[in-house]
Order: sequence, then C-alpha cells, then structure tokens
Amino acid sequence: MNKKQRAFTPTPKKRRRIGQKSTFNRMLVRVFRIVVTVFLLLVAWIVYIQWKVQIAPDQTLPKQVDVGIVLGASLRQDIPSPGLQERLDLAVDLYKEGRFKQLIVSGGLDHNGSKLTEAEGMRNYLVKKGLPAKSILLEPRATSTYENLLYSKQIMDEQGLVSSIIMTHQFHGSRSLDIAETIGLKQPLISSTKSEVLFMPYHEARETLAYTKWYWTKLLLIAGI
Repeated sequence: MNKKQRAFTPTPKKRRRIGQKSTFNRMLVRVFRIVVTVFLLLVAWIVYIQWKVQIAPDQTLPKQVDVGIVLGASLRQDIPSPGLQERLDLAVDLYKEGRFKQLIVSGGLDHNGSKLTEAEGMRNYLVKKGLPAKSILLEPRATSTYENLLYSKQIMDEQGLVSSIIMTHQFHGSRSLDIAETIGLKQPLISSTKSEVLFMPYHEARETLAYTKWYWTKLLLIAGI
C-alpha cells in the first residue's frame, strides 16, 4: 500500500465514527418519519371530527314521541345562558307543535356561583315560556353530555318512556346521537338549532376535543372497563 492509499484508508477509530454518524442519521430519518406520520394522522383525525361536527344528523321527526330531552349548558346568575336559551326555545317550539307532552331537562350544578342546577334554571325558563311545570322532569346530576343522556335514560326507564327527541345545538348533534345510541336509547332522534349567539370557532374546536374524549370513553365502555 502506497502513501496515497494509506491516506484515504480510514483507521479503525475513524470507521467507528463513520458508523456512529451513519446510525445517528438513520435514527434521525426514522424519528422524522414518525413525527410526520403522527402529524398527518392528527390532521386527518381533526378533519374527520370537524366533518362530523359540521354535519348535523338529518332526521325526520315523528308527530309525537314520549319525551323530549334538553341537554344542559351553563347558567348565568341562575338564568340560562343565551346559548342554553336557544336550546330551550327549540324545546318550546316542539312542545307547542305537539311533538311531546313531557320534557326532561338535564344538567347539574355549575361551578360558577350558580345556586340552582342547570335543570332547575331550565325548568324555570320553560315555565315562564308557558309550559306547565308538571310536564317537566328534572335531571339535576349530569356534568357531561354522556351523563345528560345516561341519567335521562334512567328517568325514562323509571317513567316507562321509550321514544325521545334530544334537543341541542347543531355542532353538538352528532356526538349526542352517538352517545344516545351507545347507552341504549331506542331509535333516538336529534333536533338541533343553529346558534346565533355562540362564538362558533371556539365551540367547534372544543367539540373536537370533546368528541375525541367520547371516543376514548366509548372504547372503554365496549371493553367493559
């Protein structure tokens, strides 16, 4: 081996450095691919959920069902917030159309200084709108949509009520229907209203997180955990 060949022949130490550098580069490529894959999956998931959020269930309501269920939202100084009033106004309209003779209003105590539960505030609002108090059943424990529907179903079972119309906002309709079907409500129906008072970018983004949490809960329920 001449001097020129020896100059270009790596020593064992250099070979180890080259090998380490090559291994490190391969690891970087793998990490990059994993990060890109996770990012693309996350984007795809968000797009899918937002599609679900934007497409409200399109269901034809029957002339009459056993009960209407109004899903709760926050009170402000014991009065339904403007968003909740939209749901309640929808309930008033359907009640006056004769779609149901009984209502379940569902919602527990807010942690915002309210002294009434959401259910109590909703009942008071509906009575002021002309609905008879005896037609309104209270579900005052729920703190989530899942609990809204689960506890409302318990009341339905106790009262011998089977068919129902669930009232909420459009962005909330798909998840509500999925939950209702999962807990065993018989052929649940959704009647939804488009909001004129809520800041929709916030609520739609929040619904993405809530929908993701629900899917995880649903998997645990299916697994029996």
